[in-house]
Amino acid sequence: MEVVLLPTPEECGRVVADAVAGSVLAALGRGGPVVLGLATGSSPLLAYQELLRRHREEGLAFEGVQAFLLDEYVGLPGGHPESYREVIRRELTDELGLDPAVVHGPDGAAADPLQAARDYEDQLLAAGPVAVQVLGIGANGHLGFNEPGSSLASRTRVKTLTEQTRVDNARFFGDDVDAVPRHVITQGLGTILGAEHLVLVATGEAKAAAIAAAVEGPLTATCPGSVLQLHRHVTLVVDEAAGAQLTRADYYRYVLRHKLPQQRW
Repeated sequence: MEVVLLPTPEECGRVVADAVAGSVLAALGRGGPVVLGLATGSSPLLAYQELLRRHREEGLAFEGVQAFLLDEYVGLPGGHPESYREVIRRELTDELGLDPAVVHGPDGAAADPLQAARDYEDQLLAAGPVAVQVLGIGANGHLGFNEPGSSLASRTRVKTLTEQTRVDNARFFGDDVDAVPRHVITQGLGTILGAEHLVLVATGEAKAAAIAAAVEGPLTATCPGSVLQLHRHVTLVVDEAAGAQLTRADYYRYVLRHKLPQQRW
Protein backbone atom coordinates (compact mmCIF):
# COMPACT_ATOMS: atom_id res chain seq x y z
CA MET A 1 0.00 0.00 0.00
CA GLU A 2 1.32 3.42 -0.95
CA VAL A 3 0.30 6.16 1.48
CA VAL A 4 0.49 9.63 -0.06
CA LEU A 5 0.34 12.28 2.65
CA LEU A 6 -0.20 15.80 1.29
CA PRO A 7 -0.75 19.25 2.84
CA THR A 8 -4.16 20.11 1.36
CA PRO A 9 -7.34 18.51 -0.01
CA GLU A 10 -6.69 20.23 -3.34
CA GLU A 11 -3.34 18.49 -3.72
CA CYS A 12 -5.04 15.21 -2.83
CA GLY A 13 -7.55 15.78 -5.60
CA ARG A 14 -4.80 16.33 -8.16
CA VAL A 15 -2.94 13.15 -7.17
CA VAL A 16 -6.12 11.07 -7.27
CA ALA A 17 -6.85 12.47 -10.73
CA ASP A 18 -3.30 11.53 -11.77
CA ALA A 19 -3.79 7.97 -10.53
CA VAL A 20 -7.19 7.55 -12.17
CA ALA A 21 -6.09 9.02 -15.49
CA GLY A 22 -2.89 6.95 -15.48
CA SER A 23 -4.68 3.67 -14.81
CA VAL A 24 -7.38 4.37 -17.40
CA LEU A 25 -4.87 5.37 -20.09
CA ALA A 26 -2.74 2.30 -19.38
CA ALA A 27 -5.79 0.05 -19.68
CA LEU A 28 -6.87 1.76 -22.91
CA GLY A 29 -3.39 1.19 -24.27
CA ARG A 30 -3.76 -2.54 -23.73
CA GLY A 31 -6.91 -2.55 -25.86
CA GLY A 32 -10.33 -4.00 -25.10
CA PRO A 33 -13.03 -2.61 -22.80
CA VAL A 34 -11.93 -0.46 -19.87
CA VAL A 35 -13.92 -0.32 -16.63
CA LEU A 36 -13.71 2.66 -14.27
CA GLY A 37 -15.07 2.22 -10.74
CA LEU A 38 -16.64 5.34 -9.25
CA ALA A 39 -17.54 6.31 -5.69
CA THR A 40 -19.85 9.14 -4.72
CA GLY A 41 -19.83 11.32 -1.62
CA SER A 42 -17.72 14.33 -0.73
CA SER A 43 -14.28 12.67 -0.65
CA PRO A 44 -13.66 12.29 -4.40
CA LEU A 45 -15.26 15.58 -5.50
CA LEU A 46 -12.01 17.53 -5.89
CA ALA A 47 -10.52 14.68 -7.90
CA TYR A 48 -13.56 14.62 -10.18
CA GLN A 49 -13.33 18.37 -10.65
CA GLU A 50 -9.69 18.00 -11.65
CA LEU A 51 -10.54 15.24 -14.15
CA LEU A 52 -13.19 17.51 -15.66
CA ARG A 53 -10.70 20.36 -15.92
CA ARG A 54 -8.25 18.11 -17.75
CA HIS A 55 -11.04 16.91 -20.03
CA ARG A 56 -12.02 20.48 -20.93
CA GLU A 57 -8.58 22.09 -21.08
CA GLU A 58 -6.17 19.29 -21.92
CA GLY A 59 -8.29 16.91 -23.99
CA LEU A 60 -8.28 14.03 -21.52
CA ALA A 61 -10.70 11.60 -23.18
CA PHE A 62 -12.64 8.61 -21.88
CA GLU A 63 -13.81 7.05 -25.14
CA GLY A 64 -14.06 3.30 -24.74
CA VAL A 65 -14.53 3.53 -20.98
CA GLN A 66 -17.55 2.26 -19.10
CA ALA A 67 -18.17 3.14 -15.47
CA PHE A 68 -19.58 1.12 -12.58
CA LEU A 69 -20.80 2.69 -9.36
CA LEU A 70 -19.79 1.35 -5.99
CA ASP A 71 -23.23 1.38 -4.40
CA GLU A 72 -26.80 2.66 -4.45
CA TYR A 73 -29.61 3.37 -2.00
CA VAL A 74 -32.52 0.94 -1.89
CA GLY A 75 -35.99 2.40 -2.33
CA LEU A 76 -35.27 5.71 -4.05
CA PRO A 77 -37.28 6.04 -7.26
CA GLY A 78 -35.44 6.25 -10.57
CA GLY A 79 -34.24 9.80 -11.21
CA HIS A 80 -34.25 10.79 -7.54
CA PRO A 81 -31.66 13.60 -7.23
CA GLU A 82 -29.82 11.84 -4.40
CA SER A 83 -29.64 8.44 -6.06
CA TYR A 84 -26.00 7.79 -6.74
CA ARG A 85 -26.60 7.30 -10.45
CA GLU A 86 -27.97 10.86 -10.62
CA VAL A 87 -25.23 12.25 -8.38
CA ILE A 88 -22.41 10.81 -10.49
CA ARG A 89 -24.14 11.97 -13.66
CA ARG A 90 -24.25 15.56 -12.34
CA GLU A 91 -20.78 15.56 -10.84
CA LEU A 92 -18.80 13.76 -13.51
CA THR A 93 -20.02 11.52 -16.28
CA ASP A 94 -22.27 13.93 -18.21
CA GLU A 95 -19.47 16.48 -18.52
CA LEU A 96 -16.96 13.77 -19.41
CA GLY A 97 -19.22 12.90 -22.32
CA LEU A 98 -19.94 9.35 -21.18
CA ASP A 99 -23.11 7.92 -22.67
CA PRO A 100 -25.56 7.07 -19.83
CA ALA A 101 -25.74 3.58 -21.37
CA VAL A 102 -22.14 2.90 -20.26
CA VAL A 103 -22.59 4.22 -16.72
CA HIS A 104 -23.89 1.36 -14.59
CA GLY A 105 -25.18 1.17 -11.05
CA PRO A 106 -27.18 -1.22 -8.88
CA ASP A 107 -30.94 -1.01 -9.38
CA GLY A 108 -31.99 0.31 -5.99
CA ALA A 109 -35.57 0.76 -7.19
CA ALA A 110 -35.98 -2.92 -8.13
CA ALA A 111 -38.89 -4.84 -6.65
CA ASP A 112 -36.41 -7.46 -5.44
CA PRO A 113 -33.23 -5.70 -4.27
CA LEU A 114 -31.59 -8.99 -3.29
CA GLN A 115 -31.82 -10.20 -6.89
CA ALA A 116 -30.76 -6.77 -8.13
CA ALA A 117 -27.57 -7.09 -6.09
CA ARG A 118 -26.81 -10.51 -7.57
CA ASP A 119 -27.51 -9.19 -11.06
CA TYR A 120 -25.16 -6.26 -10.55
CA GLU A 121 -22.37 -8.53 -9.35
CA ASP A 122 -22.80 -10.66 -12.48
CA GLN A 123 -22.82 -7.58 -14.71
CA LEU A 124 -19.65 -6.26 -13.12
CA LEU A 125 -17.83 -9.58 -13.46
CA ALA A 126 -18.89 -9.92 -17.08
CA ALA A 127 -17.57 -6.44 -17.94
CA GLY A 128 -14.05 -7.45 -16.96
CA PRO A 129 -11.80 -6.33 -14.14
CA VAL A 130 -12.13 -2.75 -12.95
CA ALA A 131 -8.99 -0.90 -14.07
CA VAL A 132 -9.14 1.58 -11.21
CA GLN A 133 -11.66 1.88 -8.38
CA VAL A 134 -12.09 5.22 -6.62
CA LEU A 135 -12.91 4.86 -2.92
CA GLY A 136 -13.70 6.92 0.14
CA ILE A 137 -13.85 5.73 3.73
CA GLY A 138 -16.43 6.34 6.43
CA ALA A 139 -15.58 7.64 9.87
CA ASN A 140 -16.33 4.14 11.20
CA GLY A 141 -14.05 2.56 8.60
CA HIS A 142 -16.73 1.50 6.15
CA LEU A 143 -15.63 0.96 2.56
CA GLY A 144 -18.40 1.35 0.02
CA PHE A 145 -21.32 0.68 2.30
CA ASN A 146 -19.67 -2.32 3.94
CA GLU A 147 -20.31 -1.40 7.55
CA PRO A 148 -18.18 -2.76 10.43
CA GLY A 149 -18.69 -6.50 10.74
CA SER A 150 -18.88 -7.07 6.98
CA SER A 151 -17.19 -10.19 5.68
CA LEU A 152 -13.82 -9.43 4.15
CA ALA A 153 -14.75 -11.81 1.32
CA SER A 154 -18.25 -10.40 0.75
CA ARG A 155 -19.75 -9.89 -2.70
CA THR A 156 -22.32 -7.36 -3.91
CA ARG A 157 -25.37 -7.53 -1.67
CA VAL A 158 -27.95 -5.57 0.34
CA LYS A 159 -26.65 -4.01 3.55
CA THR A 160 -28.36 -2.18 6.41
CA LEU A 161 -26.80 1.17 7.22
CA THR A 162 -25.82 2.07 10.76
CA GLU A 163 -27.65 5.00 12.27
CA GLN A 164 -24.37 6.94 12.33
CA THR A 165 -23.97 6.51 8.59
CA ARG A 166 -27.52 7.72 8.06
CA VAL A 167 -26.84 10.75 10.27
CA ASP A 168 -23.63 11.44 8.33
CA ASN A 169 -25.49 11.28 5.01
CA ALA A 170 -28.46 13.37 6.13
CA ARG A 171 -26.69 16.49 4.83
CA PHE A 172 -27.52 15.27 1.31
CA PHE A 173 -31.22 14.98 2.24
CA GLY A 174 -31.80 18.43 3.72
CA ASP A 175 -30.50 17.25 7.12
CA ASP A 176 -33.55 14.98 7.40
CA VAL A 177 -32.25 11.67 8.79
CA ASP A 178 -35.65 10.05 8.23
CA ALA A 179 -35.30 10.70 4.50
CA VAL A 180 -32.05 8.69 4.29
CA PRO A 181 -32.80 5.12 3.16
CA ARG A 182 -31.99 2.41 5.66
CA HIS A 183 -30.77 -0.10 3.08
CA VAL A 184 -28.29 -0.02 0.21
CA ILE A 185 -26.89 -2.28 -2.48
CA THR A 186 -23.12 -2.21 -2.25
CA GLN A 187 -20.22 -3.96 -3.85
CA GLY A 188 -18.77 -6.31 -1.27
CA LEU A 189 -15.23 -6.10 0.05
CA GLY A 190 -14.30 -9.16 -1.98
CA THR A 191 -15.79 -7.53 -5.07
CA ILE A 192 -13.82 -4.33 -4.48
CA LEU A 193 -10.59 -6.32 -4.12
CA GLY A 194 -11.10 -7.60 -7.68
CA ALA A 195 -10.14 -4.21 -9.12
CA GLU A 196 -6.63 -3.86 -10.54
CA HIS A 197 -5.90 -0.57 -8.74
CA LEU A 198 -7.63 0.87 -5.67
CA VAL A 199 -7.37 4.62 -5.10
CA LEU A 200 -8.75 5.85 -1.78
CA VAL A 201 -8.97 9.52 -0.85
CA ALA A 202 -9.75 10.93 2.58
CA THR A 203 -9.52 14.47 3.92
CA GLY A 204 -10.32 16.10 7.24
CA GLU A 205 -9.73 15.17 10.86
CA ALA A 206 -13.03 13.24 11.07
CA LYS A 207 -11.38 10.50 8.96
CA ALA A 208 -8.13 10.33 10.94
CA ALA A 209 -9.04 7.41 13.21
CA ALA A 210 -10.45 5.36 10.32
CA ILE A 211 -7.37 5.96 8.18
CA ALA A 212 -5.01 4.95 10.99
CA ALA A 213 -7.01 1.78 11.65
CA ALA A 214 -7.20 0.87 7.97
CA VAL A 215 -3.51 1.44 7.24
CA GLU A 216 -1.72 0.55 10.47
CA GLY A 217 -4.23 -1.46 12.47
CA PRO A 218 -4.96 -5.17 12.31
CA LEU A 219 -6.82 -6.77 9.42
CA THR A 220 -10.31 -7.01 10.87
CA ALA A 221 -13.96 -6.83 9.90
CA THR A 222 -14.33 -4.25 12.66
CA CYS A 223 -12.59 -1.83 10.28
CA PRO A 224 -13.68 -2.82 6.75
CA GLY A 225 -11.12 -0.42 5.28
CA SER A 226 -8.33 -2.62 6.64
CA VAL A 227 -9.08 -5.06 3.79
CA LEU A 228 -6.97 -2.72 1.64
CA GLN A 229 -3.94 -4.33 3.26
CA LEU A 230 -4.66 -7.48 1.22
CA HIS A 231 -4.56 -5.76 -2.18
CA ARG A 232 -1.45 -5.66 -4.37
CA HIS A 233 -1.92 -2.10 -5.70
CA VAL A 234 -3.44 0.51 -3.40
CA THR A 235 -2.84 4.25 -3.53
CA LEU A 236 -4.16 5.90 -0.38
CA VAL A 237 -4.20 9.70 -0.62
CA VAL A 238 -4.82 11.73 2.53
CA ASP A 239 -4.31 15.29 3.68
CA GLU A 240 -2.46 16.14 6.89
CA ALA A 241 -5.67 16.27 8.91
CA ALA A 242 -6.83 12.81 7.83
CA GLY A 243 -3.33 11.44 8.36
CA ALA A 244 -2.87 12.98 11.79
CA GLN A 245 -3.02 9.63 13.65
CA LEU A 246 -0.63 7.73 11.36
CA THR A 247 2.38 6.65 13.43
CA ARG A 248 4.57 6.12 10.33
CA ALA A 249 3.72 9.46 8.72
CA ASP A 250 7.35 10.54 8.49
CA TYR A 251 8.22 7.37 6.61
CA TYR A 252 5.35 7.87 4.15
CA ARG A 253 6.61 11.37 3.42
CA TYR A 254 10.14 10.03 3.00
CA VAL A 255 8.98 7.38 0.53
CA LEU A 256 7.08 9.98 -1.50
CA ARG A 257 10.15 12.24 -1.72
CA HIS A 258 12.29 9.35 -2.94
CA LYS A 259 9.83 7.75 -5.34
CA LEU A 260 11.58 6.27 -8.39
CA PRO A 261 10.69 7.77 -11.78
CA GLN A 262 9.51 4.33 -12.93
CA GLN A 263 7.06 3.98 -10.08
CA ARG A 264 3.59 5.07 -11.12
CA TRP A 265 0.71 5.72 -8.77
